[in-house]
Order: sequence, then structure tokens, then C-alpha cells
Amino acid sequence: MKNYQVKPGSKLNLSDFDPDDTGDYKKTDEDKEKAKIATEKLITQLSELQERLYANCSHSLLIVLQGMDTSGKDGTIKNVMSGVNPQGCKVVTFKTPSAEELAHDFLWRVHQKAPAKGQIGIFNRSHYEDVLITRVHDLISDKVAKQRFNQINEFEELLTENGTVILKFFLHISKDEQKQRLEERIKNPEKRWKFNVTDLRERKLWESYQQAFEAMLAATSTGHAPWHIVPANYKWYRNLLIADDVVSALEYLKLKTPAGPEGVDFDNLKIE
Repeated sequence: MKNYQVKPGSKLNLSDFDPDDTGDYKKTDEDKEKAKIATEKLITQLSELQERLYANCSHSLLIVLQGMDTSGKDGTIKNVMSGVNPQGCKVVTFKTPSAEELAHDFLWRVHQKAPAKGQIGIFNRSHYEDVLITRVHDLISDKVAKQRFNQINEFEELLTENGTVILKFFLHISKDEQKQRLEERIKNPEKRWKFNVTDLRERKLWESYQQAFEAMLAATSTGHAPWHIVPANYKWYRNLLIADDVVSALEYLKLKTPAGPEGVDFDNLKIE
């Protein structure tokens, strides 16, 4: 995953990142199957690590997923988190702010949804919408956007200093791949419910979104919460990369299963 990390303070051009990339895996059925097997092993590890995270209740994990429409945010959650206990995991989607939310600063509603200790939180779209959609549609100025970049960095630093590990993934797909996925939604009756006519309107703003993403990724990739640009044209490789990074982050915490209550002789305990 280090190959896909955005270095803090670096200039960024998304055209330098290949959304078709599959790393050391070839684009063959054989390698695809190998990647899926590796992902399944990681999902099993994730299940075990999540239980330790929940039991220790000393840290939390926040996963942020951003990307263009059809980039695979839902699919990532469905596949990578398939072995996670729902009791210790919550998915949050930030939609158009309510009147009450608009009466506060833009991070007010986000902080309330940050994961508690012992929990995994997943933001399917996030506080970054407030420096993406708003910027592309000229709802905020460049000056306000830059202020928000700084505020986001400080907010995420606050979370990390209080025990939250933040993993941020930009799911990078090509314009041609998005077209193919949108057409699939239209043609498949089982997927039409996911289609929204606004998707076509936003697609016309592809270049503007790419520029907004580049500015956002460069300004908010920090040492405590770096961005990773995940090549996402191949879903099986996307899943493998993210599963591997989530497992690595939890392993780094070196959490152990807590001992039982003090004073209990478990070896000789009998239940009548």
C-alpha cells in the first residue's frame, strides 16, 4: 500500500496513478483467484483483530472511503468487512446537511459520528464532501476550501491523539470504467435502484471533480492520517489492497485478548 500513499505536502496529478493497476498480480483468471484467496485470509484475520479491538476498548478505527460515483464504496464495505461483527462496526453516510447541521460548523455532525473506543467506523463519503461537491458547484470559495482543509487536518489530528486510527482510501477509477458501471446499472433490473439521474449530471463535471480531488488529497494527506489512492478498476485488487491495509493497521496496535476478572481461578472453576 505504500506505493499508493500520498506523501504529505506533495503536488498531485491523478493521471500519474493508473486505475487499472493490479500490482504484482496479472490480469488473468488465475491471478484473480489467487488475489481472492488472499483476501479471504485477510478477512478471517480482520474478524479476529476486530474482536480484540472491541474487547480492549482502548482504540478505535475510522475508515474513510471517497471516490467518484460507482467507484466501489459500497462494494468495498460489502466484501472487505464481510467477516466483521456488526456489533462493533457502524457505517455512516453523510447526505445533504439538515437545517440543524447547517446552523453549526461543517464538522459538527461528523464528530458525533466518529467511532467510540472499541469500534470500527466507516464513512461511506464523509466530511470531505464539504470540500468536493461544494467546491465543484461553486458553493464555497477557494479561500473557504483551504480553511476547511486546515480544519479537517486539525480535526483528524484530534481524533488520532485520542486513540483513533484513521485510514483514508480514494477509490480511483477511470472515466471509461464509470461509464461501463453506469450502463450496467441501467441494463440490470436488479441494480437500477442504485441509479440516480444526478449521476449523469455529475459525470459531465468529471474534470472539475478530478481537480477538486487532487487539491483535497494533496492538502489533507498528513503523517497522522495519510491518503491512499487505490486503483479500483479491478474490484478484486481493490478489495485485496484495502483488506491488507486494515489488517496491518490493527496488527500494528499489538492488542491482546484481555485477561478475565482478577481473583478468578479459571483452571479450577466449576459450574454446577
